[in-house]
Amino acid sequence: MTIETTTTTVSPTLKTTATSQLITLAGGCFWGVERVLRKHFTDKGLIDIKVGYANGIATIDNINYKLVCTGTTNFVESVQISYEPSQLTVEDIIDIFFRMHDPTLLNAQGRNTGTQYRSAILTHSNEDLQVALELKDKYQKTWYPNDTIYTVIEPISIWYDAEDYHQEYLDKNPEGYACPTHFIRTQPKKST
Repeated sequence: MTIETTTTTVSPTLKTTATSQLITLAGGCFWGVERVLRKHFTDKGLIDIKVGYANGIATIDNINYKLVCTGTTNFVESVQISYEPSQLTVEDIIDIFFRMHDPTLLNAQGRNTGTQYRSAILTHSNEDLQVALELKDKYQKTWYPNDTIYTVIEPISIWYDAEDYHQEYLDKNPEGYACPTHFIRTQPKKST
């Protein structure tokens, strides 16, 4: 199956280049995911990140934060990343993704619960879909052997940019809420 990129799957405001590639990730509140990825990959091949809503019910339009927070749209708070593959690989990005949140929580991160906070890797190519599946299997075996990784891996199908005030929110509001589960883990989760 070939995934075609259309205006409904790519942020219209995301900066790209002729050689950049895209990946869309969801790991709880998009503010924290954006902050960790910006901090870790700035000046290392990251071109741009936008926060938004992805892969919900296709018949619902005019998606916005208030509607997504009702939990009735199946849209997930996500970040869409543009990166230069000669400097930054999708493997590097997905590796940090699996270590920056707890993928063993079903539809939750920290105190945020609901399908809008599910863990997801939404791919823009068949190659990235395969890489994501392989890395999920690796993390399941090596980091979470006693827990189930609930990360959904599927092609991106719908994208809506979040409202302007959500973009780079924690940079603009340093005292704003940041999910305490968003940090880069250095060792596997200890099961209880």
